[in-house]
Amino acid sequence: MVNMMMPQLSEIADFDGETPVVQLKYVDTNGGGLWVTWRWEHALDKPRVWGIQPQLIAGALAAFEQASPNPRGGETVDAALRRAWGVWGDLKQEKRLSTALASSLLPGGLGNELNHFLLRGQRPHVRIQPSPALGSVPWEALRVDEGERMVHCSDVSILLPASLRNAPHRAAATSGSRTVRVVNPVIPGRVPNLGSVLREGEPLLEEALGYSERPHVSREKLRADLADAARLFYVGHVTTGAYGLDTRLHLTDGPEARGAAEVIAGLHKPLTAADLIDGGWGIPERVALLACASGGETGFADPVGLVAALTLRGAELVTSARWTLPTDVGLEWLQAQGLSGSATRSSAPFSAFAEMIVAVDEAHASADPVAALNEWQRSRADAWEHSGDPAYSPLTWGALTTAQA
Repeated sequence: MVNMMMPQLSEIADFDGETPVVQLKYVDTNGGGLWVTWRWEHALDKPRVWGIQPQLIAGALAAFEQASPNPRGGETVDAALRRAWGVWGDLKQEKRLSTALASSLLPGGLGNELNHFLLRGQRPHVRIQPSPALGSVPWEALRVDEGERMVHCSDVSILLPASLRNAPHRAAATSGSRTVRVVNPVIPGRVPNLGSVLREGEPLLEEALGYSERPHVSREKLRADLADAARLFYVGHVTTGAYGLDTRLHLTDGPEARGAAEVIAGLHKPLTAADLIDGGWGIPERVALLACASGGETGFADPVGLVAALTLRGAELVTSARWTLPTDVGLEWLQAQGLSGSATRSSAPFSAFAEMIVAVDEAHASADPVAALNEWQRSRADAWEHSGDPAYSPLTWGALTTAQA
């Protein structure tokens, strides 16, 4: 740590409301370190600043990079998941990594302040704005104490940049009451890695969402449906490009569809973040994008991808995935590679992905989606700690993050 004074607790200690909210921001330094600032919204005139030297975080970040399920270089999705499973599929390995990340990235002064409010019976809400180096860190899963994750002691969400939240050209959300669900849409062309994300029969999703078969949903149909919607709920495929605005959402669009993306395999044109912004789409207040790395734009120097595009077009809250999401079939394939020695049981065949879909849908239908989703993540963290069952691995629930404008 750089030599600086520990912040005075008394400066922010008095809060008479129910939920104290803190904005926590990270900035990368040229030498590989971090500057950390945080401000409590009830004491904005008492900002805290802390510095973390490179040698104090290098080990934890290197271990996390090795465990990241996002493909590196020419790595395939399967190879990336297999590499990551060595950590996320083993309770002891995962606890070691999550503990190291927590102790390296969370300033002690902030911890003291969070504990102060918890002892008073006030559950804090931590709104985090990560730097590009920390773009895929699973903050909710960080192990802050024995048997406790960050999501046990606070609600956690992502704080979008002020330039995005307060953009003068930001549109208002569409007004309506219905939910538009696009679950596992057909993608033309049988493109590799863009097949079905669900089994043919998913009783859990049939009961909860009315899902029975893959729908055909074009961008024009979706745009029209969103005109009077309160929620958009998408489950399917997102792929990333060389920059954030080239992040692509995959629908049932052929080569004739309007948009900036190149046609894939001569049969399919995806919808890009740039298309959403330039096309003047109307977006409802709440959006869920359950797809691989749908919220991965935080890793770009200019973090403007699908989450930012949806926010600029009206969304107030967007739940997305930080990294590659394994489907239930994918989890079973990973588990078949070898059950970790720390697991006491396995609930295969798995329904972890399907259960996650239902949990996010229910959270977005609640009064407080962040708190509701965090509650579900806590239950998963507890089950993982107690059993080591791969069905409860943070590889699934730790991928979810919710950004608020």
